[in-house]
Amino acid sequence: MPIIYLSPSTQENNMYVNGGSEEEWMNRLADAMVPYLNASGIQYVRNTPDMTAVSSIRASNAGNYDLHLALHSNASAPSNYGGTRGIIVFYYPGSSNGKRAAEIVATNLKDIYPLPDRVRAEATTSIGEVRQPRAPSVFIELGYHDNPDDATWIKSNLDAIARNIVLSLTEYFGIPFLTPVPPRQGIVDVSWGYLNIRARPNTSAPIIARAYDGARLTVINQWQGWYLVSFDGAVGYASSDFITLV
Repeated sequence: MPIIYLSPSTQENNMYVNGGSEEEWMNRLADAMVPYLNASGIQYVRNTPDMTAVSSIRASNAGNYDLHLALHSNASAPSNYGGTRGIIVFYYPGSSNGKRAAEIVATNLKDIYPLPDRVRAEATTSIGEVRQPRAPSVFIELGYHDNPDDATWIKSNLDAIARNIVLSLTEYFGIPFLTPVPPRQGIVDVSWGYLNIRARPNTSAPIIARAYDGARLTVINQWQGWYLVSFDGAVGYASSDFITLV
């Protein structure tokens, strides 16, 4: 299953026109994403507010991530303070995967942003969190925090935005988007030794773990005839025919 480096803004001095900082509201957005990430089996490591962009990049590059996702909000030029709206999803021009991820994110955000014609994916080499991560990187400028309408839209729609972004991630990674449900416990019930846990809900998908008969695991979610499970530190899909819920 995929793992991302989740990097909400650490810019505590970038203030929203209607209260709070970019750091605060992007961390709230990341908080709102967590249940959807967990529900769909996307694992993550997240920066902390006491970090910087530089230390976030360093931490990302110290791991092996499938995507670096930075969450930010934008600001207008001083000469046009409060007068700009729109969403820009940045990617590095040399990264085909980064471009594909950014285009998926931008396309889906058009469905919920009030001005869809002002949402776009754009290549850049000037942003460190786009240029420097080893993993494909997507840097979302989610509206303008000096614009009252954008600032209000962000703060009033955190759950919808979080859901939309995670939906884009599942589309990018080619896995089902699943809504959060309470986890359940299960026991493996097979007659041939062990149950394969796979990276996707498909019998041809790579096997990432094996759970032996009688093993206990956590059922995170369900998609068609598959359970999304957590077992021995691995998260993946296993046939629901061979798991008994307890």
